Amino acid sequence: MEKRFVPADHEQRLYDFWEGSGLMTADVSSRHEPFSIILPPPNANADLHLGHAMYVYEDIMVRYAKMNGQETLWLPGADHAGFETQFVYEQHLAKKGRSRLDYTREELYKMIWDFVHENRGKMENQLRKLGFFLDWTRRKFTLDPDIIKIVYETFRQLFDDGLVYRAKRLVNYCPHCGTSFSDLEVVYKERTDPLYYLKYGPFVLATTRPETKFGDTAVAVHPDDERYRQWVGKEVEVEGLAGKFKLKVVADRVVDPKFGTGVVKVTPAHDFTDFEIGERHNLPMKQVIDFHGRLNELAGLYQGMTIKKARERIVADLSAKGLMVKIKEDYRHRIGTCYKCGGVIEPLPREQWFVKVRPLADKAVKLVEKDKIKVYPKRFRKILIDWLNNFHDWNISRQIVWGIRIPAYYCESKKEWFVSTEEPNKCQLCGQDDFVAETDTFDTWFSSAQWPFATLQTTKPGDFAKFYPTSVMETGYDILPWWVARMIMIGVYKTGEIPFRNVFLHGMVRDEKGQKMSKSKGNVINPLSMVEKYGADALRAALVFGVKEGSDLSLSEEKIIGMRNFANKIWNIGRFLSLNLKDEADSSLTSQKGGQRLAEITSEFSTLTKKYHRLMKSYRFSQALGDVYEFLWHRFADFYIEELKDEVRSGNIEVLGKLKKVYLDSLSLLHPFIPFVTEAAYQEFKGSGASLLVSEM
Repeated sequence: MEKRFVPADHEQRLYDFWEGSGLMTADVSSRHEPFSIILPPPNANADLHLGHAMYVYEDIMVRYAKMNGQETLWLPGADHAGFETQFVYEQHLAKKGRSRLDYTREELYKMIWDFVHENRGKMENQLRKLGFFLDWTRRKFTLDPDIIKIVYETFRQLFDDGLVYRAKRLVNYCPHCGTSFSDLEVVYKERTDPLYYLKYGPFVLATTRPETKFGDTAVAVHPDDERYRQWVGKEVEVEGLAGKFKLKVVADRVVDPKFGTGVVKVTPAHDFTDFEIGERHNLPMKQVIDFHGRLNELAGLYQGMTIKKARERIVADLSAKGLMVKIKEDYRHRIGTCYKCGGVIEPLPREQWFVKVRPLADKAVKLVEKDKIKVYPKRFRKILIDWLNNFHDWNISRQIVWGIRIPAYYCESKKEWFVSTEEPNKCQLCGQDDFVAETDTFDTWFSSAQWPFATLQTTKPGDFAKFYPTSVMETGYDILPWWVARMIMIGVYKTGEIPFRNVFLHGMVRDEKGQKMSKSKGNVINPLSMVEKYGADALRAALVFGVKEGSDLSLSEEKIIGMRNFANKIWNIGRFLSLNLKDEADSSLTSQKGGQRLAEITSEFSTLTKKYHRLMKSYRFSQALGDVYEFLWHRFADFYIEELKDEVRSGNIEVLGKLKKVYLDSLSLLHPFIPFVTEAAYQEFKGSGASLLVSEM
């Protein structure tokens, strides 16, 4: 063995060996018990970050299953990541002084397609550098034609079953990004804003948004509020900036009597709570803010102004007319912001496609409650159930170019929508050509909710029958509601089966101080640069070692160095043993002390191995790694080899044989976590064509 283990000398060679030998390729005809994981597809256009390095948990599971004789499939893929990718590409255009609006839909789509595919191969090579045991013969992309076909079929089935509908409802809209979002994509932030107290006829009411007053269609009070009970059901005359107008007074229990004066203005077109009040009381909607974030013609003199500018002018004009009673400057409240650009989300009325979530979610809840799908760590089980119980109908329309276009068409003569999985040449409702195509694309989560079954139905014949339901869905706890819950809902609906039997959730990677990593803070650790400096094994082990499952982990370069040192220790132990394995071993009897130590190490390692398998099967990977780390370094090397070093150096065949066996068996236990150094050391003893992956655990 070489004096030092240099990761760069082994990693590419070993990965090529695993891939080229067919070890990573699943055999659908195998009679072995199947074990399958679908890789949560990373964004096709972007480099990997530390969140993607957490795929190490999946690699641990796949390698462990492989070594236990199961037929393993870890299916790789790439996500077109609709809005995310278009947002990145728009930033790319902005650097050139261009905008998405400078191009036709077809031109922009083609440009983004080329941009994505220039980067996709780079991302996949980075997965290889981390040692991930992926079956590259089955790689998929969310915009593959066969995947799109399945997405279309699912949409049509939902439409035919009455579980998809189109309605004009309030949506979360970002004027800067030009698209709507689901509830889960809105980031709520605490902010201090002025609270304006305005004269509204006989009332004084408080609002943070005086610019929406042009869209008011009522004022509301709580039905039990004695102060205003006499006004309920009546109309009041309100003096505005462009003359007087009348508003109805309604009573609704959603009104907080303690907010402001207990009277609120109702603007159904620009507030979700007000929209619900409007539906309950049959109030009209008046949209006064357009989709560019500017006031429209209903705002009169303020038409064309941005929201910020209009608010400033309206506050000044209300004050000048004596309609501003007071301003409270330090009102703390939460506002919705766009998770990408950070701009304020505007609730705006828009016709969109919605999935009727309740029937799908109710079925999913029962499956989780009955443990048909088990969740690890167990504390996330209740969180998943709570999300499923509280889902609102899901807005799946996005006003972007990059993605899967919704296959819906509007018949101008019948004034109805129809769905077609093939582009129609005539209207399916009236038989004429008087129809228009939907321009919106699907929310990326709608297509990715179908990923487990869509991939296995489009890879190799027999894959779906053998590997579905999949064994485990492993991902970050932060996308439990975004993705995991939706995969269960849509998977069960479309296939009649659960999409996976187990869910394992990992935590977020933070810096050594526990802070979220961000470029602005300068605390980001690039996983590929760590691999170049210390080797893939060091990074992989650092992400798992000493981390409670499902908890956030603090990662520092020092911890990675510590795991690099462990990899070196593994190599050095093997080198010490190999240097003492002589052609003619000493057949002399083992000393009494040596015999005692051999009995002890046999017993201790047997106990360790049994515990290791219990831990691995219960998803307690960190403890399993920690136990083997402790044994190999501090018991095997520091104690047993030290105790037996004289007999080792003399070439005692019994002692060397036992130590070699325990060492090689320890490599087997460590291999799922740190595959490169363990495989390289194993081949030093067994030959270059040998692999721990086909040895018995």
